[in-house]
Amino acid sequence: MKPVYPASAVAANVQGVVIAEILLATDGSVKSARILRSIPLLDEAALGAVFQWKFEPVMLNGVPTEAYMTVTINFTLV
Repeated sequence: MKPVYPASAVAANVQGVVIAEILLATDGSVKSARILRSIPLLDEAALGAVFQWKFEPVMLNGVPTEAYMTVTINFTLV
């Protein structure tokens, strides 16, 4: 799911990249997330989107395991 562009960010013509570190649960859902590169008007929208994402579980020796990964959320006004 794409992040919802906050109206305040649109009004301020704010664009850019938010980078987050996420912890994937054993079922591929996002267990936790933290912002590594912030754009204050966009951070909440970025986190709201990543918590809705679903990934393939990370397998270690055939066993699903938790894993960290970094994701980039790009906000652009068209």
